[in-house]
Amino acid sequence: MFIRLLRPILTIFLVLLTLFTASAGDDFVVVIDPGHGGRDAGALGNRTNEKTVNLLVARKLARLLNDKMDNVKVHLTREGDKFVPLQGRADFANRRHADIFISIHANSVSEKSPARTRVNGAAVYTLGLDRSNTNLTVAMRENEVMKLEDDYTTVYEGFDPSSTESYIVFEMMQHKNMDQSIALAEAVQNQLVRHAGRKNNGVRQAPFWVLVRTSMPAILVELDFICNPAMERFMASDNGSDRLARAIYNGVERYRKSLTGTKPVKDSKKSQKKASEKDAKEKTRERGESEKTSQTETSASSKATQTSSTIYKIQFLTAPKPLKKGDSRLKGLEPAEYYRDGGMVKYTYGSYSSAEEAARALPKVKKKFHDAFVIKTRNGKRIK
Repeated sequence: MFIRLLRPILTIFLVLLTLFTASAGDDFVVVIDPGHGGRDAGALGNRTNEKTVNLLVARKLARLLNDKMDNVKVHLTREGDKFVPLQGRADFANRRHADIFISIHANSVSEKSPARTRVNGAAVYTLGLDRSNTNLTVAMRENEVMKLEDDYTTVYEGFDPSSTESYIVFEMMQHKNMDQSIALAEAVQNQLVRHAGRKNNGVRQAPFWVLVRTSMPAILVELDFICNPAMERFMASDNGSDRLARAIYNGVERYRKSLTGTKPVKDSKKSQKKASEKDAKEKTRERGESEKTSQTETSASSKATQTSSTIYKIQFLTAPKPLKKGDSRLKGLEPAEYYRDGGMVKYTYGSYSSAEEAARALPKVKKKFHDAFVIKTRNGKRIK
């Protein structure tokens, strides 16, 4: 029975791996996916619902991209309150040969949860193999929308979004855009924390159907928790939605710049000068803070820089600045190293000569940090 379920799904992934992304000319093509819509309201708040918040932020993000970024084409999977199947959203992005896919959502927890009105924070998801309870629960809730479609078992070839057995297949595949998806997710999450002031719930990996079926770097953004009345008010307000849209835009801008080394925005020389001065001040401040970090971390990082070979590490934590030795957020994981990327400090564990060796060590780290993943480095810098 299970083999019959598995075979058609594996076929889907084999087809996916044969797809390639082709940009139209020199344009940077962005597909924005406002989650839910129409008869699917998504998560519910006291005053509004998820589909409305998602569309509000998506429209503002589209305007920012069109107004401020050069050589960009922006498409929305839905322009209004319309129901779009999960498969239809992925197909939409693939047909337009998108360079990146951004699915926008608002999070929630069970009505029975005692923390329902207090939980808060933003998280950005990439497709991943992690089946931790929290991440899998979020993915299963978002994937449940497929049950609103007629004959969904045929469209999704036997995949059952509420069955943990169906998700075993995600452990058997590798996403060809994984590194770029993580880079985009980290850039957006950084800005959701720094610009939009959201609590940092981190970059996570989970088996979202809408991500596995897209053939380009893809992320799913959980803006905050709509079940928390204060967070709901923020997301639904003009100021809050403006800040969230700008945060995602900033992340996309930084991601694109990291790919091309060019300046993709239409900023004036004056604003560029101010930004440079601000960056210089920030780097000076961070250098002072870094001197307070442990000697173990500094010496380990220097040793990694001395080699020109590819070194594999396990990234497990992102922080806005270096942590002091023994900080509880490191959960006792030693020796810990860190590198700087996009204004954030990213902590790693171990140094391995092969991806296989790092993969064998990964379960140990995942016991403490469920969202840990393997990265490649050279001369102390991450290779993306």
